[in-house]
Amino acid sequence: MTNAIIKRGFFQRYWKNILIFLSVFGPATITAMSDNDAGGVATYSIAGARLGYPILFLLVIITILLGVTQEMGMRLAIISRKGLADLIREKFGVRTAMFMFGALLIANLGTLITDLSAVKITSTMLNLPAIPSVLVILVISFIFIVRGNYKITQAIMLLASLFYVAYIVSAIKARPDWGLAVSNLFYPHGVAVTPAYMRDYLLIGMGVLGTTITPWGQFFISSFAYDKKIEKGKINYSQLETYWGAFLTDFFSFFMIVATAATLFINHIPLVAGEQAALAIKPFAGELAGTLFAIGILNAGFMGVIIVSLSTAYAFAEFFGLSGSLNDSYKKSKTFYFLFGLQLFVVGVIVVFTNLSLFKVAIVTQTINAIALPLVFYYLIKLTNNRELMGNFANNKFQKYFAIVCTIIIVIASAFTLISYFIKT
Repeated sequence: MTNAIIKRGFFQRYWKNILIFLSVFGPATITAMSDNDAGGVATYSIAGARLGYPILFLLVIITILLGVTQEMGMRLAIISRKGLADLIREKFGVRTAMFMFGALLIANLGTLITDLSAVKITSTMLNLPAIPSVLVILVISFIFIVRGNYKITQAIMLLASLFYVAYIVSAIKARPDWGLAVSNLFYPHGVAVTPAYMRDYLLIGMGVLGTTITPWGQFFISSFAYDKKIEKGKINYSQLETYWGAFLTDFFSFFMIVATAATLFINHIPLVAGEQAALAIKPFAGELAGTLFAIGILNAGFMGVIIVSLSTAYAFAEFFGLSGSLNDSYKKSKTFYFLFGLQLFVVGVIVVFTNLSLFKVAIVTQTINAIALPLVFYYLIKLTNNRELMGNFANNKFQKYFAIVCTIIIVIASAFTLISYFIKT
C-alpha cells in the first residue's frame, strides 16, 4: 500500500513537471528552428558539399553558443517583463534605439529577400509556378498573423518545424557513412587536409556560425517569450527549453550537412548556390531525397518569412514604446501589424518584379549583421548583468565571462562571414 502511494506521488510529480514544461514550450524552440531558414539551409548545404563530414565538428560548438546566448534573452524577458528592444530604449536612450532598429530593419529585409527568393527558386524545382507560389506564401503569412493570435501562430510554427524531418529522410536516402559522420562530431577527420581546405573550413565554418546566431534571433526570442507571458516561477522550464531548441535546430542541421556531404562532397561537386542542393543530390540519393530536400527549403523559407518579419515588428513596437502583441487586435496594435504586412509587400515586390543579385543582398545583410551583432550582445550582457534589473537571476561569474567569450567568438564569426562573401571560396 505504501509503495503504491509512493509510486502514485512520483508519477503525479512527473506529469506535473511535463505539463508545466509544455505550458512554457514554444518560444525558444521556434526561434532556434527559425535560424534554419532558407538562407541557413543554403549555408549548411554548401558547407557539406564543400567540406564534407568534418564541418559537423562545429555543430557541437554552435549548439552551445546558441543555447547560452538565447537563454540570456529568454531569462531577461521573463524576469524583467520586457523585451530586449524595450530595455535598450529605456536604459540606453532613443538615439541608440533608432540606430539599432534601423540596422535591424535593413538586415531583416535582406534576410527576407533571401528567404522569399529561395521559395521562388525551389517552387520551380518542385514544378510549381514560381510567382503564384511566392504570392501564396505571402498571403498565408499575412492572414495567419493578422487574423490569428499567439497560440495559433505558435502552433503553426511548431507544425512547420516538423517538416524538417524531410532532411532526415534525404540523409538516409543518401546512404552516408554514419560512423564517419558521427565521429566527426567529436573531432574532424577523414579528408585530405590542404591549405586550400583549411582556408575554406575557416571561412565557411565561421559563416555557418554567423548565419545561425543573428541579431534578429536575439530580439525575437525575448519579444516572443514576453508575449507568451511566462511566469517567473517557470523560468527553469523555459531555460530547459532554450537548450532543447538549440539542440533541435542543429540536430536537423546535422542531416542537412550529411545529405550533401554523402552525395556532393564525395563526388567532388561543390555547390555555389545552396538552394540548388535539391537538384544536385538527386542523381546520387534519388528523386525522393531531392524532392524532400526542396520541400524542406520551401518550408524553411515560409518559417523565415514569418519569424523575421515578426522580429522587426516586435522590435519597432518595443523600441518606440508602442503596443505590439499577437494577442492584440489589429485596431489596438495597428502599427505592429501594419509594419509586418508592409515588409511582406516590399519584399514581395522586389522578389517578383526584379532580378536582384542575391550575392549583393547577402553582402549588405551580413555587413549590417556583423556591425549590429556585437552591439546587441553588448546590451544583452550588460542588461543580464544588472542586479537591480535581474535580481538573483543576474548572470553569475561563470555566465558573465562565458557569455563574453561566446560574444567574442560570435563577433569573429560574423566578421569571417562577411569576408567569405568577398573572397571566393
